[in-house]
Amino acid sequence: MSLTRLQSQVVEWASDCPLTTLALALVGAGWLGSYVLSFTRMLVDLARPGISLSRFGAKKGAWAVVTGATAGIGRDFALQLAGAGFNVFLASRTTSKLEEIANEITAKYPNVKTQIHAIDFSAHDADYAQLKTVLDKLDVGVLINNVGKSYDEPMYFQDLPDQDMIDIVEINVNATLKVTKLVVPGMISRKRGLILTVGSFASLIPSPLLAVYSGSKAFVSTWSQALGSELKGTGVEVELLNTYFVVSLEAQQDPQELVDDSDPEDLRSVLSKIGVQGGAVGQPHISTPYHGHAPVQWVVDHLFSRSFWLDYNRKLHLDIRRRAIRKREREAAKGAKAQ
Repeated sequence: MSLTRLQSQVVEWASDCPLTTLALALVGAGWLGSYVLSFTRMLVDLARPGISLSRFGAKKGAWAVVTGATAGIGRDFALQLAGAGFNVFLASRTTSKLEEIANEITAKYPNVKTQIHAIDFSAHDADYAQLKTVLDKLDVGVLINNVGKSYDEPMYFQDLPDQDMIDIVEINVNATLKVTKLVVPGMISRKRGLILTVGSFASLIPSPLLAVYSGSKAFVSTWSQALGSELKGTGVEVELLNTYFVVSLEAQQDPQELVDDSDPEDLRSVLSKIGVQGGAVGQPHISTPYHGHAPVQWVVDHLFSRSFWLDYNRKLHLDIRRRAIRKREREAAKGAKAQ
């Protein structure tokens, strides 16, 4: 019997059985209703306020620690946390850049204290003991795990330089774990704290040609959920912020900065919606609160198959790679012509 004939008989059978038809209709309505409810929940989440930053010590002398603080997301977080009333501890690799952002904060917010700490998060022998000595003296209310490294451009795993592979894991995974472990005991003892880690949409669906970066962000996502559950009831909030990842073809990345399309408006929505899941409906300790990103995550989580999104990511990054290669070829041709 052909498949078409079998399907036809099933339809005929169902039409002759009112109870079966009703049951199938109810299943379909329930399935559709769950999607409508999930989407509605996301919209409600985006409209409601989050936990007040005062709970974590804003305007009460508490400190916000920001890693990778000299550019991009880290810089914007540092400025906004200062504006919210936190003293700001800035950690990154380059002293001159740290001094620059510290001076900018002081000029804009004279009553806010700043401290800088130069540390190379890519170094396996980075001096975390010294960092601990400094942080133990501070009332740390917020930790922003922002420091990160990705690829200069999408490439196949076997072509990724060994040092880049090592740096991505050391910065995105190990540095995040080590810095968090320094501040958690103090937060627990004070019964308040916020650990906010910058994630990426590359953790939602594996990203071919960004395999190591994608894997590192998937690790951080799982770790954040587990840690958040561990710290439940201690007064310490744990949240992974999903940001929409974009590879920059215009400039090389600082090895300790994360490239994405977030801007100060995005970050204001983050700090005003702590504890709000937004697009990460039903995913504990994960948040996508920016209105431009939340629907994107909802679509990825609820529509089409994982195979579809994996294939989509592969095609996307192959296209970005081709454009990057063409750009290098054009620049090389111009250079040769100039000579």
